[in-house]
Amino acid sequence: TERKKFHTAPVGQVFRLRPFHVLVATGGGYAGYRKYEDYKLEQLEKKGIEVPVKLASEWEVALYKSVPTRLLSRAWGRLNQVELPTWLRKPVYSLYIWTFGVNMKEAAVEDLHHYRNLSEFFRRKLKPQARPVCGVHSVISPSDGKILNFGQVKNCEVEQVKGVTYSLESFLGPRVSTEELRFSQAPLGNSFQQQLVTKEGNELYHCVIYLAPGDYHCFHSPTDWTVSHRRHFPGSLMSVNPGVARWIKELFCHNERVVLTGDWKHGFFSLTAVGATNVGSIRIYFDQDLHTNSPSYSKGSYNDFSFISNNNKEGIPMRKGEHLGEFNLGSTIVLIFEAPKDFKFNLKAGQKIRFGEALGSL
Repeated sequence: TERKKFHTAPVGQVFRLRPFHVLVATGGGYAGYRKYEDYKLEQLEKKGIEVPVKLASEWEVALYKSVPTRLLSRAWGRLNQVELPTWLRKPVYSLYIWTFGVNMKEAAVEDLHHYRNLSEFFRRKLKPQARPVCGVHSVISPSDGKILNFGQVKNCEVEQVKGVTYSLESFLGPRVSTEELRFSQAPLGNSFQQQLVTKEGNELYHCVIYLAPGDYHCFHSPTDWTVSHRRHFPGSLMSVNPGVARWIKELFCHNERVVLTGDWKHGFFSLTAVGATNVGSIRIYFDQDLHTNSPSYSKGSYNDFSFISNNNKEGIPMRKGEHLGEFNLGSTIVLIFEAPKDFKFNLKAGQKIRFGEALGSL
């Protein structure tokens, strides 16, 4: 008959599932369920209803972490680099603008056809007058975003949202050696928090800013300071939206992050850029050696880089409002710094803030 013969595999082989596939499917489904739960919590918050804290159990965190978010984020990054046909750019970007409420009137280039790919659109620059930098207050917001939490650091614990904390030492990592910092430090016998406070009468403060996908994705120097050290923690890339931050304890310690430490006029100062799902790429403009979400780095480790050298005894000086870095979509900035006891934040938890506006002052 000259008909081709077709061979079929046993049913058991066709439907054979590998453990990796089961983890991806289960973890992905659970992540979708959590997104829905987050949406319901946001609706309750908008109505002014206080939401009780309900922390994830260990198995829930493990299940969420089973989703290959690092691999997916790298794939998303490559997709963002694909150049779009000119005729397709306006419809794609317009959908994004409508979904996330982007204000293109603030963009340095308003013409959507100018942006060749999604990555360029995400990292769009603003008009110079769009974000005036406050000259009166000593610390300004380094980015656009939502204030998740702020206040004094107490008992070596920092609040990521109200009622949910993480360890200060786990977040920043072991103390940087004295040789790499220009200011003196407390004796090793004191607590980690006390070791960061360099001047008598000072306290340690923190502020957490969440960048939504529709926000301006660059971040700037929040004050006049000198950056002396960078510590990169490869890690997970779980979502850092307020709903997940309220659900997973020490979320910021699980995720990939870049910690910049140094000093300002009152002592210790640090800015940490925390990665998230689809935000594996964190760029620091003056640090060409930094490569985030790289398969060459394993989770659970960290790598250090000092900006103090024989040719540069001071580190990297940054002026308030100066461009510092950027995310590829949106994520979180955490400031931890030393200041006198009369330092006051001019903030409310949950408020929207824009780059250049005051965070607090003496």
